[in-house]
Amino acid sequence: MEEIIKHCIEHLNQGGLLLYPTDTVWGIGCDAVNEEAVKRVYALKQREDSKALICLVAHPGMLRQHVDQVPPVAFDLIDQAEKPTTLIFDGAQNVATNLVAKDGSIGMRVASDIFCQQLIGQFGRPIVSTSANVSGQPTPLSFEEIAPVILKGVDYVVPLPELGKSSKPSSVVRLKPDGSVLVIRE
Repeated sequence: MEEIIKHCIEHLNQGGLLLYPTDTVWGIGCDAVNEEAVKRVYALKQREDSKALICLVAHPGMLRQHVDQVPPVAFDLIDQAEKPTTLIFDGAQNVATNLVAKDGSIGMRVASDIFCQQLIGQFGRPIVSTSANVSGQPTPLSFEEIAPVILKGVDYVVPLPELGKSSKPSSVVRLKPDGSVLVIRE
């Protein structure tokens, strides 16, 4: 796995796109601080850049580097979550501006699988995570369902197809600095 992570980091450092197994579904990813790489993700997905993308972090402490104020309830939700949960925070910072929603919010998820935790931890920055499909098309539930246009459009396909088995998107929860919580998707 170390050799695979090394190849991923080389591509991420060069602004490349990855196709990789996440803790939910197969994802298209890039360096979340590289605006040009984020543009490439939008183009590959044929998605309007007004629809914000989420990113993965390796551990809860990384949230503080990319969110102005992390409400304490966020850590409770992360600890109590029974499945991967994406949290939407106000006050995005230190990420590509085209990754941030028009209202200044950002969706972030603490990766719960070992591969993503190790990759992001060694890379040292968040990684974009968006489903491996063209916008408007069904989310692939397995590696075999990923469209050829996506396979050809990335720079590196992580050779771990057996890891992308969960096939369910994350829960999505909106957090406000005052601690209020709104469940967007269970």
